[in-house]
Amino acid sequence: MRQKTQITRRHALAGLTALAVGLPMAAQAQTADLVADSDADQSAALQAALDGASGRVTLPAGRFRVSNINFPANLVVEGVPGATVLVASGTAIGGFLHQSGLVLRDIGFTGDSGNDPLFGVQGADNVTIERCRFSESPGIALSLFESAATIRDCDFENHGDAAIHSLDSTGLLASGNTISGCGNAGIRIWRNEAGPDGSILVNNRISKIDWRQGGNGQNGNGINVYLADEVVVADNHISDCAFTAVRLNTTKNCQVTGNICRTCGEVAIFSEFGFSGSIIADNVVDGAATGISITNLDTEGHIAICSNNMVRNISEKSAVNPDTMPIGILAEAETAVTGNLVSNVPGVGIAAGWGQFLRNVAITDNVVHDSMIGIGVSVVDGAGPVHISGNLVTGATRGDVVGLEWREVAETDLEANADRYPNVTVR
Repeated sequence: MRQKTQITRRHALAGLTALAVGLPMAAQAQTADLVADSDADQSAALQAALDGASGRVTLPAGRFRVSNINFPANLVVEGVPGATVLVASGTAIGGFLHQSGLVLRDIGFTGDSGNDPLFGVQGADNVTIERCRFSESPGIALSLFESAATIRDCDFENHGDAAIHSLDSTGLLASGNTISGCGNAGIRIWRNEAGPDGSILVNNRISKIDWRQGGNGQNGNGINVYLADEVVVADNHISDCAFTAVRLNTTKNCQVTGNICRTCGEVAIFSEFGFSGSIIADNVVDGAATGISITNLDTEGHIAICSNNMVRNISEKSAVNPDTMPIGILAEAETAVTGNLVSNVPGVGIAAGWGQFLRNVAITDNVVHDSMIGIGVSVVDGAGPVHISGNLVTGATRGDVVGLEWREVAETDLEANADRYPNVTVR
């Protein structure tokens, strides 16, 4: 499921270049000049209040229609919790460009921003956005480009594209946020070129992610990491995603740990294409077409640890991707699959390889319960080494350890007949 969406600066910069021009400043303007709940544009009054502030601005309660606000540096801007809302009118509400030191707190962002994000951060650092609410926009809610920011305890609801889109991050922490009802993605961590990113996504709650722009995997994901290395995805609750809860595409040294992933339309946790060094551990997967897939040796996807996960209740087929097979855990190259519990799979509980795409996989000390095939191993010509030991398999209707030629069963009892297949060791 190759990432087909072209990554461009437009995702982060659309509508934000106008912010650098600024707006006329009204002399000695204060927030008192803002008129709440009016259809009139309040941009000039808000810009003047921000430009004239020293350190802190407190916005009053009410809805304020504004656009292209340029937030100054070294400023705290806070509203009345649940009562201060900035409303877009066809373009971005505002942004923070090439500066340092901004805190936004207890502010709502909503409205029709057209093709722009509701709010954008570009080339900035020391940015904190907390306890804010982003709702009902046609595209991206919060866009970050080449920036370091902390996004915490915010609510994102009903956006046409993504809640948070980060491109070429210089240090993102997203923690404690609630994201629901987005058209294509919850959180995207992307880079234009592969390299260290270091974003940390922890303790977020993500649900109801659709795939309105279609495709075979680039949309429909709770968390999507693309070309970004050294990203941590930990202790999130992710449910009801059209495709995947956590998707790593061409990443290096990323960690996916301690997440609860429920009701995914395709693969719940995916490490794919040219990845290297994925750690997938201590997660719960309940309901998916495939539980965990560590794949694409054909594009040099390899080196992973898959340990201590619980994978259960795999569906017979995927409504969004008919190529998806009912598998609990699939691994292809330089991967240790150890200490996992897999239950209720109408296919293969744990699968090693796909055709000749198998190399150096160890399947040890797992428990597989109630699957059609307990452990399935590719035995086609060209398949590489696999080691199987210490596993407990019960309730497998077509064999505990089975040799596979692609989709077909070639050996029903690989434990007894492993000597026929030089790539397989079973103990």
